[in-house]
Amino acid sequence: MRKNLLFIVLVLLAFTNLSGCISEESDTTTMELMVNYEQTNGTIIESYEDGELTSKDTITLDFDFSNTKSPNKIITYGIDTNSASEPVTVDASSKSTVSIEFLEHGLYHLDAYAVDENGIIENTSIIVRIDLRIEWAEYNTNDPKILPIDPNPNNNGTPPYMMELSSVVENPSIIDAFGGGGQSVEFSWQMYDESDDACLSKNGKVDDGETDEWYVIHFNTYELHELRIVYEDGQDYINIEHVLSLTYHKDESEPNI
Repeated sequence: MRKNLLFIVLVLLAFTNLSGCISEESDTTTMELMVNYEQTNGTIIESYEDGELTSKDTITLDFDFSNTKSPNKIITYGIDTNSASEPVTVDASSKSTVSIEFLEHGLYHLDAYAVDENGIIENTSIIVRIDLRIEWAEYNTNDPKILPIDPNPNNNGTPPYMMELSSVVENPSIIDAFGGGGQSVEFSWQMYDESDDACLSKNGKVDDGETDEWYVIHFNTYELHELRIVYEDGQDYINIEHVLSLTYHKDESEPNI
């Protein structure tokens, strides 16, 4: 009787040890998420003519999940931009690259993830920096339009580091039938903040056929602004070209190729 009891105990112990080995092995088998990307920054370019938007070049970045490994079938690859838009996902059985189009400037903290057939999710964080450049042109005007500037990112993230403005005003040469020329134009560049105060300004003068320039860097990127060109004297038609850049700190993730 004792021999039979001893035999049963030994068999039970053997099965217990065996099941423990199987459980332990399965617990150590997990998904290895790998996301490759060549670029994590870009600049959106908006072009305006006579105050109207004529073109907008957005930024599209690709994120490649093809090197991800898993003992289970992977169902979905996705990118969540943590903004107002829904996550972008692809069927892992047919695609391994997720492409994200950025329509607005900002620092984006992306959540890249994969989901397997058991609902297990692995994710990783990627920071993307998107700057903005506005190219503004007006031709043959004596009533310059206001350039509105909204530095606040739509994703409610960190504001830009700085605003950079390069502006050129030209007084095109005029020669009439009697050999006469145009008049000088005196004006001022004025940058207004939300309090309607001219926080930055510069006086300018352009003689017939001449140009004047203003270059300035501004670090108040928390408020709405307006760039105005105000006539002081003269009525000749002028040409205006502004290039305004909203630039963020270089905090983006390094490329992972």
